[in-house]
Amino acid sequence: MHDWTGLKEKIRGWGNDLGFAAVGFAGTDLGAAETSLEDWLAAGCHGKMDYMASHGMKRARPAELVPGTQAVITCRIDYLPEMRRPASADFRAGGTPKPSASADFCDPAQAVISRYALGRDYHKLLRARLQKLADRIATEVGPFNYRVFTDSAPVMEVELAKNAGLGWRGKHTLLLTREAGSWFFLGEIFVDLPLPADAPVSGHCGNCTACLDACPTGAFIAPYRLDARRCISYLTIELKGSIPVELRPLLGNRIYGCDDCQNVCPWNRFAPLTREADFAPRQELDSATLIELFGWSENDFNERFAGSPIRRIGHERWLRNIAVSLGNAPSSPKVVAALGARGDHPSALVREHVAWALNHHLRS
Repeated sequence: MHDWTGLKEKIRGWGNDLGFAAVGFAGTDLGAAETSLEDWLAAGCHGKMDYMASHGMKRARPAELVPGTQAVITCRIDYLPEMRRPASADFRAGGTPKPSASADFCDPAQAVISRYALGRDYHKLLRARLQKLADRIATEVGPFNYRVFTDSAPVMEVELAKNAGLGWRGKHTLLLTREAGSWFFLGEIFVDLPLPADAPVSGHCGNCTACLDACPTGAFIAPYRLDARRCISYLTIELKGSIPVELRPLLGNRIYGCDDCQNVCPWNRFAPLTREADFAPRQELDSATLIELFGWSENDFNERFAGSPIRRIGHERWLRNIAVSLGNAPSSPKVVAALGARGDHPSALVREHVAWALNHHLRS
């Protein structure tokens, strides 16, 4: 008979040795989250992300997704990199929340990319660490059934992490912790071991609505409820077609993802910098200009983004996103010339957004 409680503490220690900032344990009952998920899908808030609904309710039923699952080990790894340019709402330096952090994040001629995507793709690193943790458990208990997840299947990772006591769900729908804010990745190991669940922690958002108020597109239709169809991360990453015309001016200079709701969260003043070299900015993405990035050829894009999460959107959508941001940039001969150089691009999607951007400058 194994000492399952004792094993939990060993697993926490092994996880810390592997670089995880925290390790928690959750059960498989996500009943309350299942109802919320059903309502969210029924309202169409997932937009064109059909995969969100394709697995039915398996997303909220770990033991159905991976038969035999008795517990979920959930792990946190911090990713906040040191930046060449500081955010305007730099809580780590004692700043004060602003209505829209990224709007002041840098010169409007520069590109804003979500911090998590500035370095190497986290999937491989996190999956490898989780696999090492699973292997270590096997040396202790012998062979057991498990499955590792890093955004690779329909897993409600925030709900599981909340149930595992790693934090609480913030009003922006992300997991929050008192000691690390929200700048971290989560990964899970579904196991057939009867590991007791940890106790959830209480929430500490209080009356604060900074994250909701900061969203440039008004994607938060209520606390804890995001309409992905208006979210800049969805529009610049998940959406494969045209960005809705009425939302284009609201993207500003954000070309891949959006961190506004995190930039203004007071709890992020406590977020530590990552210890992982792989998450440091590459290709000077934390200081690059829109014109510079718009000039990259498809070969440039593929070569420079090898091992980057950005590569998954492809060169076409990369140009689509930057065209919109150039349309929002202050008008200048250089901006107009850069757009004009892509005016006859083979992609109808790129041409459409370039034409919109040029027309935007002609009207200004």
